[in-house]
Amino acid sequence: MNRPTHGHGAQQLPDPTIKLTEGWHCLHLYYTVDQSQLNGVHEHQRAEGREQLAEILNPDREGAPTRIQTSIISGSRADLGVMIMDPDPLVIDGVKQATRASRLGAVLKPSWSFVSITEISEYVPTLEQYSERLQREGTDPSDPAFEAKLNAYGQRLPAMNKQRQYPDFPPYPVVSFYPMNKIRDPHANWFSLPFSRRSALMAEHATSGIKFAGRVSQLITASTGFDDWEWGVTLWGRAPEHIKEIVYTMRFDEASARYAEFGPFYIGYVTAPEDAIKHLKL
Repeated sequence: MNRPTHGHGAQQLPDPTIKLTEGWHCLHLYYTVDQSQLNGVHEHQRAEGREQLAEILNPDREGAPTRIQTSIISGSRADLGVMIMDPDPLVIDGVKQATRASRLGAVLKPSWSFVSITEISEYVPTLEQYSERLQREGTDPSDPAFEAKLNAYGQRLPAMNKQRQYPDFPPYPVVSFYPMNKIRDPHANWFSLPFSRRSALMAEHATSGIKFAGRVSQLITASTGFDDWEWGVTLWGRAPEHIKEIVYTMRFDEASARYAEFGPFYIGYVTAPEDAIKHLKL
């Protein structure tokens, strides 16, 4: 039941909630294996812990988050990566707490995490904005190609926005994650630019990314107010070299070259929970 705010003619507000009006909460978790702790766990407890962990990370179990994916992380920053999305942040946190409380909870040490939410970026053009862009680029509205491009974009837009807010995991074996900011340097302050300029720069950036369709799938989640960075970028690649190629290519766009700041990169290889547990020799 909606509760009215105080005051004459005050607007009614929805009930307080931890769920988003649109989109999902998102959490990236990274763990390292504490070998000294693992050595102290008896084999029967380790076996029980392996079963518990496989069930906790099982995307098909009853009560599982809407999306959950595990990966083996390369390098010394982490051993295991878990990406979770759900409308309810406590369902997501339940995976973290269940892992901590499992028989192997003391073995898996959290090494890093990133909290964010899915969103439709303000730089995704509406149909009207896309029409204006076509005209700025020189396409005459009387040209049949103009109408064809506009109709094609209008047909793609709902599906693209759905994927941004309620994404599926692509069937790619490589996953990379990194956080980023737009900088506030006095000589290159992204937030002092007019929206039209920022939008044009992001359109250029998007054009670079489109060239990797079929090789790389990208999800950008928003973290302003949720974590130390402003966005999180998750890239899934058909092959490892595609991750390197897209990051390198897009760094030459002015939106990145002049205005972007990047955090740590985590590169991993998507696998079933049981296979990850076996690989980590738990």
